Amino acid sequence: MRVVLDTNVLVSGIFFTGPPATILAAWASRRFELVASIEVLAEYRRVGARLGSRYPLVDAEPLLDLVTRESRIVDPIPVPTSACDDPDDIMFLACAIAGHAHIVEPPPISWTPVIASNV
Repeated sequence: MRVVLDTNVLVSGIFFTGPPATILAAWASRRFELVASIEVLAEYRRVGARLGSRYPLVDAEPLLDLVTRESRIVDPIPVPTSACDDPDDIMFLACAIAGHAHIVEPPPISWTPVIASNV
């Protein structure tokens, strides 16, 4: 199974315990393949650096480097901004469609049925 992880899921899994950490452990055990775009990877690093400044005892870089090396990198497809209620989710939807992947996000992602049927 291919999966795109929302930034909140991936970064929370690095810094905290709970369901996001369990999801990262499942990825590390190769229970699914992580799919990302260059834009998504940059977002992971940006948010990881911001959270790292609040929690300096956690070094997110090694795991972010592993995610970069081990993810299936895709070129996102164009997705209309109307496809998601939250414009920040467009990059994840575009990546998921391009990589034929599911999206794992804390709150439900909202998109139009026409776009969702292409996943």
